[in-house]
Amino acid sequence: MGAHRHTAHAQSGVRLRLGPEVHPSAPQRDREAESSSQDPMEKYQILDWLNPGALGVNLVVEETKTKAKRMIKQVECIDEHQANEALEELMPLLKLQHAHISIYQELFITWNSEISSLFLCLVMEYHKESFQDVIEKNRAAKTAMDSEWLQNMLGQVLDALDYLHHLDVIHRNLKPSNIALVSNDHCKLQDLSSDTLMTDKAKWSVRAEEDPFQKSWMAPEALSFSFSQKSDIWSLGCIILDMASCSFLDTLEAMHLRKNIRSSPDSLSGVLRTMEERKVPDAETFQSLLPLMLQADPAERVAVRDVIHLTFVRNNFRSSSIALVLHRQVVPDFIIDMLLDSNVASTFEVMQNFSSRPEVQHRALKRLLRMTDDQLGLPWPAELVEVLLTTMRQHQRMLDIQLCACSLLLRTLGQALAQDPAATVVNTSNITPVLLSVLQSYPAEEQLLVMVYSLLTIVASQGLATDELQRAGLFEDILQRLDSLPRNRDICIHGLSLLWALLADADIVNKAPLERAPALVAEVLATFPKDAEMAEAGCSVLWLLSLLGRIQEQECAEVADLLLRSVQLFQDRVLLLNNAYRGLASLAKVSELAALQVVMPRESGGGLDLILETYQLHRDDPEVVESMCLLLARLAAHKEILSELACSGIQPLVAEIHGRFTSSLELVSYAASVLHRLEAATQSSFEGGR
Repeated sequence: MGAHRHTAHAQSGVRLRLGPEVHPSAPQRDREAESSSQDPMEKYQILDWLNPGALGVNLVVEETKTKAKRMIKQVECIDEHQANEALEELMPLLKLQHAHISIYQELFITWNSEISSLFLCLVMEYHKESFQDVIEKNRAAKTAMDSEWLQNMLGQVLDALDYLHHLDVIHRNLKPSNIALVSNDHCKLQDLSSDTLMTDKAKWSVRAEEDPFQKSWMAPEALSFSFSQKSDIWSLGCIILDMASCSFLDTLEAMHLRKNIRSSPDSLSGVLRTMEERKVPDAETFQSLLPLMLQADPAERVAVRDVIHLTFVRNNFRSSSIALVLHRQVVPDFIIDMLLDSNVASTFEVMQNFSSRPEVQHRALKRLLRMTDDQLGLPWPAELVEVLLTTMRQHQRMLDIQLCACSLLLRTLGQALAQDPAATVVNTSNITPVLLSVLQSYPAEEQLLVMVYSLLTIVASQGLATDELQRAGLFEDILQRLDSLPRNRDICIHGLSLLWALLADADIVNKAPLERAPALVAEVLATFPKDAEMAEAGCSVLWLLSLLGRIQEQECAEVADLLLRSVQLFQDRVLLLNNAYRGLASLAKVSELAALQVVMPRESGGGLDLILETYQLHRDDPEVVESMCLLLARLAAHKEILSELACSGIQPLVAEIHGRFTSSLELVSYAASVLHRLEAATQSSFEGGR
């Protein structure tokens, strides 16, 4: 686009992200400063240009890192002052939290040097369909809306609008195309606007001439740039009218009707009579409701709670979402506590009935955490996993909810795999995107990050989502965490464990991010030199990196020394020994420098001394002995090192192993290979000496 990042808003680069406030460490600030001149649009690839809206151009984009689809509204601003004023007004919308409101993912300002224009960019969720598509499909087929579907959707819209108006937030731009369909039974209000943008008279005039539909949803007073909660009620009335009349009015007739009712109430009366004559479902309710919503004088117009009462109380409309609004009015907190003080099924029911109330969800999750394993139905309560994932999706902005839900997920999946390591994690395809979204939304919450890494390790260890995790940039994310100072022990351990799970199962397409992995792992192990868990996780990663050829020749000797030091410090940890010895074997196979590092004598004892010590401690563990023999076989393959092996007194040990583990063909093969090379070297030395 030829754009660069604009420095506005109190003389700082403006780029606001979804999620809690982040206070980066000094190294992070340095890295951010280096990239501050980058255009925020560079992280998105434009897939499609949609029809321009009333305020600006809508782009369908894909995040290059996560491959997630988004929609960006680009609003051209008159000057820097207008851009910053709109940005200030939109900032509070980032903190909204509701299951039926699509929150802005990111806000930023860019300067397009090609056309010398300033743009405010609003990044939103992308959903392919909206109410507008449903209305047009029914209109084309000349069929009335399904009554049950319409009631459920209207309940969700009213629930969301009640939430906004309770916070004194006005949507300002409510119309069918701004009610997105997440699924067939779940909708979200989107594209909330600001007073600064909606009162741009010049832009509104141009858009109105280009597309007469743009203003047809707006209340009469909004045409004079006066917005209130009652303006949203008028727009919602127009939406209901359009949905109720789509079986007998075409697109143009519906647009003229919306405009005419501003000044001619009789035009509305005529359509309501037609609804009754054609037996449109719920026509009687619409006849009593719409005249109250579409009053020209906003003072005479009903409020959102009145609409709820008229439809879902007096006329018995049904919607699972509207139960929230009704409960808000009549059910006190102690009743909710009583409902939660029961079994799992009762708790799930409360969570479903109060799905949009984060405080209820949080209390329900805390109640589940207090339950015993038997009460929760562990292991593998599939319903619990689904409830947790749904709650995490709906309340992505609530840190306490994410912490409780991740803790429950970890307990659930951990218990199941502890009981049956060969079991398969349920709903992996649903779990992965939720966890990645949490990772992106809370980059600085260390406690949550540790749990998400643990859960992703479980998922990756199943080998079911490793490619998806790799495409989401998880390698880069882990390495960045390992590189962040000061280093957090738990994040490093779980980051290394996740890295190991990814390396073990993923088909590595892009190996470039792994080039700095060996050095970072070495730095982490040096930061925690006496931490056995850290050494175990680090040795596992170094082994896989050596197998993948990601350790450069100049790094081999240093990595070999690191593995030997870990073996020396933690001879009691079987997993560490296996991975360290196999990592050394892999390095010795490709690097004579690494092989020399193993056999080189040193004050603290060389690698061959460590092998002798390991054998004395673990002589009855075939797996450990096999890992040692594999390393000896790789060392013996280097002619220059055979003499060192022969002088070290290792031959009797190998002979003993060869005779003791006859049932392990691979182990016997390694031992036989070493013995054969040592005998040949001894014979050659004897003949040369003679």
